[in-house]
Amino acid sequence: MQNLKALISITRPLNCLITFTTIVVASFVCADILNIKIILIAAFAGTLVNAGGNIINDYYDIEIDKINRPNRPLPSGQMRIKTALTLYIYFTFFALIMANHYLGKVAFGIVAITSALMFLYSYKLKGVPLVGNIVVAFSTGLAFLFGSVVVGNIYCGIIPALFAFLISLMRELVKDIEDIEGDESANVSTFPIKFGIDKTVKLISIVGVILMLSTTIPFLLKIYNLYYFIFVLLFVNGILVFVIRKLKSNSSLKTLRLVSNLLKLGMVFGVIAIFLGTKL
Repeated sequence: MQNLKALISITRPLNCLITFTTIVVASFVCADILNIKIILIAAFAGTLVNAGGNIINDYYDIEIDKINRPNRPLPSGQMRIKTALTLYIYFTFFALIMANHYLGKVAFGIVAITSALMFLYSYKLKGVPLVGNIVVAFSTGLAFLFGSVVVGNIYCGIIPALFAFLISLMRELVKDIEDIEGDESANVSTFPIKFGIDKTVKLISIVGVILMLSTTIPFLLKIYNLYYFIFVLLFVNGILVFVIRKLKSNSSLKTLRLVSNLLKLGMVFGVIAIFLGTKL
């Protein structure tokens, strides 16, 4: 049971569930004719990529996590490093095999690019201010494009991919503030370490405002319906306003964790809003 718990924990199951749901919804929204088998294979392949990325990130962050997250499977000793690397290889390998065999060349390319980016982020790019954040946010946005590609309608996924990119960029910057102590001890130069917390909060706020303004465009262009607009206005933009105000007033560790979780919830609400905006 201990080993199973560590296995589940190191993959970050909530993040994996969001990835799975995102790909399913993106495919469902963009498909003219539903192919449930292909959609589920795509969602499972994307989830494996996400799980593998989380594992390799924990591998390279083990020293940092001894300070920031000592209860994670690797720094706590619940899982051996060799086991984690083996899982990473298997997850990534099977995701590539599934995409190549069932989903076509473009989908395979997205899986390969995402896997490579997640590895490069953990190995090197995390320590490059803002670049690492952009890479992770870009990979998150690719999940929507991936879902639209597997059903043959890539253009349908561009708008939600942009939204996912922006909210993920906000969350990555929040996590960097949260991880300052551990990152400094490992000589990792993230944006908050190089430019300070105040400037990072300003950047998060700017990205948040851009996102809120962007969410109105699909409604004004009649791409998504009124249900989308009402839902995104109340729940997604409501969360963004709260997050920005909260960060400006308080940047304690407790606040940062709350904000990070709220932004993750905002991603979920964004997926729901797009679903409502196209299917009702």
